[in-house]
Amino acid sequence: MGKRNPAKRMKTASEVNLSGWFEETGHVKGPRLHAIEGGRSWHPDDADQAQHRRRAATAPEGDRAQRYQKNVKPRSENQARLMTAMDDYALVAALGPAGTGKTYLAICKAVEALQKGKVSRIVLSRPAVEAGEQIGFLPGAMEDKLAPYLRPLYDALSDRLSPGQLKHMLAEGVIEIAPIGFMRGRTLNNAFIVIDEAQNCTYTQLKMLLTRLGWHSTMVITGDPAQSDLLPEFSGLAKAAERLEKLTSAAVIKLEGQDIVRHPLVAEMLDVL
Repeated sequence: MGKRNPAKRMKTASEVNLSGWFEETGHVKGPRLHAIEGGRSWHPDDADQAQHRRRAATAPEGDRAQRYQKNVKPRSENQARLMTAMDDYALVAALGPAGTGKTYLAICKAVEALQKGKVSRIVLSRPAVEAGEQIGFLPGAMEDKLAPYLRPLYDALSDRLSPGQLKHMLAEGVIEIAPIGFMRGRTLNNAFIVIDEAQNCTYTQLKMLLTRLGWHSTMVITGDPAQSDLLPEFSGLAKAAERLEKLTSAAVIKLEGQDIVRHPLVAEMLDVL
């Protein structure tokens, strides 16, 4: 046999020493490299950091969705009254001009109730009425046809839930899109119901919607009687709210221009338009 190369003998000894070191310390076996100054020096702890990064990348959706948990606080006295009313009453009507946070606060309370286990589902409904123009028939299933009308509700939900959570809840029916035309005959138990843009509902429609309320449920109706896309004599929100004010078990919260949280110009425009 020929003599072994000294370089090979040194390599073998190094491997033996490293093997013993890894067995004593319990680290994952791997080469410990020391390059020239300024180069990369790998350490077994790097394996732990890489494993941590892999776990974070494959973590369940719920862990990564924590950044969506925001604390919502009222920015005016009337908004505070609205949030309190949604906690205390099973039926709340929120009336006020655009930009006062009616829809957003209702969605926030709905998601909060769902996450705390107070309700088992969220039911969203909104009249499919165009704002002064006809766009014709829309393709797709019922959800696809209603999607353009429900976009404001989706935007509010997306601010409270991660995309994965929202997609899963819609697919499982935890968040339900309920057209007003299909609500008759239903009883909505253990649900948080949001009826948005109620100024575009007739009085008969509102009466039908209000009587859908079931056990352990909360219903919030939002709208601005001054911005109805129906003829004034057909919009039933103002009439329904006037009669609901007589009930001690329901709340009617009226927001004003001072409660607008959009651009300050919105409040100024509403004063002159």
